[in-house]
Amino acid sequence: MRALITGSRGFVGGYLRRELEDHGYTVFGLDIAADERTIAGDIMNLQQLREILREAQPDAVFHLAGQANVALSWQIPQKTFELNAVGLINLMEALRQEKPDARVVGIGSSDQYGNLGELGQNVTEETPMKPQSPYAVSKKAQEDIAAVYARAYGMQICMTRSFNHAGAGQKRGFMIPDFASGIAQVESGKAEFLPVGNLSARRDFTHVKDVVRAYRLLAELGKTGEVYNIGSQIVYSAQEILDRLCALASREIPVRQDPAKMRPSDTPVICCDHSKLTRDTGWMPEIPMDEILHEVLNEWRGIICTDE
Repeated sequence: MRALITGSRGFVGGYLRRELEDHGYTVFGLDIAADERTIAGDIMNLQQLREILREAQPDAVFHLAGQANVALSWQIPQKTFELNAVGLINLMEALRQEKPDARVVGIGSSDQYGNLGELGQNVTEETPMKPQSPYAVSKKAQEDIAAVYARAYGMQICMTRSFNHAGAGQKRGFMIPDFASGIAQVESGKAEFLPVGNLSARRDFTHVKDVVRAYRLLAELGKTGEVYNIGSQIVYSAQEILDRLCALASREIPVRQDPAKMRPSDTPVICCDHSKLTRDTGWMPEIPMDEILHEVLNEWRGIICTDE
């Protein structure tokens, strides 16, 4: 099997490459910058995408490229929509013309659901979506685009609504690496306190290794035209995650609320029901939260130490 990963040099892309190669795939990476394992390509360049697909001839395509930071989407809403929605249109058009029989897994987000109140405690694929950030709107648009291509051209596309995931390698700008890097800075004496935002919001977290395993299984077993939730079905408040990380620290970590870290729109609780994914692929999450937190904190300790 030949696979193409767009956004292959990103946080999730590296894990997905390893998952696919471990299962016998020949993997082609596509990203804005090339390296020895990556083809340089721009998802905003339709002709370039066509040429890459013509050369790679993938059996499966995993579309990870785009703008994935919710907070950043408030600062660059136009660019977020362009990269996510128009970028997917370009990929669909290139595939339609060069490799229409490829199986495609497009990556959406639980942010598409928005603020669901009490309904957020058990979110299925049938739960109405109420996107409340520029990022979430762009991801819902991706899903609508994919559905059009699946219906109109019979293309083999399934989409995910991936809930929060974490692991070593994730950059700042996401809750767990923000907490972990801040704690490592306080431990090393480079900061006096850890600035935090809203600590009451509850989220469903999954290790990125479990998430990319779900992506592979969807390429192999997912049903064309369907959308799948991917998440652990367990929620933790930001306060709980912070407390667990602080308990791992080598010293007391002073914490201060930072208004700049408050989002214009935040969802109080969202918990994944992954029954559909499990039914169609057999997937279940395997890696516990404590392993995620140990892994990320130890990585940031090494990074902060190296920066000294």
